Amino acid sequence: MSKAFIAVDRSRSFRVYITITTDLVQEAVRIHDTTPVASAGLGRVLTAAGLMGIMMKDPDNKLTVNFKGDGPAQQILATAYGSGDVKGYIANPDVDLPLTSEGKLDVGGSLGIGDLTVIKDIGLKEPYMGTIAFVTGEIADDLTAYFFISEQQNSSVALGVKVERDYSIGAAGGMIIQMLPEPVEASIDALEAMLADMKPLTTLISEIRERNAALTEEGLLRELLQEIFKDVPEEYQPEILESREIRWNCDCSRERIEEALMTIGRKDLQEIIEEDGQAELQCHFCLKKYQFNKEELQEILDRI
Repeated sequence: MSKAFIAVDRSRSFRVYITITTDLVQEAVRIHDTTPVASAGLGRVLTAAGLMGIMMKDPDNKLTVNFKGDGPAQQILATAYGSGDVKGYIANPDVDLPLTSEGKLDVGGSLGIGDLTVIKDIGLKEPYMGTIAFVTGEIADDLTAYFFISEQQNSSVALGVKVERDYSIGAAGGMIIQMLPEPVEASIDALEAMLADMKPLTTLISEIRERNAALTEEGLLRELLQEIFKDVPEEYQPEILESREIRWNCDCSRERIEEALMTIGRKDLQEIIEEDGQAELQCHFCLKKYQFNKEELQEILDRI
């Protein structure tokens, strides 16, 4: 589980969503056995989706963030709920690219040119869907643009995943700042100055951990929030409203897989029964496999 804070500044000009997701990203990397660049991409999308999930009102509200491009990674998708549950996958976990000219993992290059689609199901008749073209493919830049273009929300998104030499996750986290209606003009200037000078989130997390290894996860997150805003004027300091949890949780089940089999139609399912006599389906998110024998397939066919 990863801690997350929802905070608002004292002038009520902006809201802050911040989290440290090192354990969450490590779990995803373990499941999908990703290369460093795939770990960075998947970790950023999972972190962002988790933060966007806790923005929603109800625990069962659902959000899907889908990055689909023509690069070798092909697709990175994450689904999150208002409850804090999140799951995700990368289509090509084996993608491997040289570092960028700045010596960084080339997440943008792995995705190439493509589109970001966000789907929100908040209990209305139809889900909300917004799509934009990639800005850089580096995830945070694209989500910042998405909020502005599709939701008319001035936002700043920061995401980071530090991959160690042994491919483990040394640090991961994210922060989304969103302006509230009628903000104090000076608060915008203060935020712009802060963001211009801010170190990468993973660097800050690692430095704080090195200074005090005994910090709890919540204590580490509090220190991170204070460190980021330490030079911001007092009237724009964020005050924590709520502490939440973001956790990896795949809710796949045999019943859901059966429903998926039913959607392929009677003709195709009949062919599987006659030609193979069995079927094996795998969950994209947790990679769990589900086997169905001939009798089980026939029972599903009879229900269509």
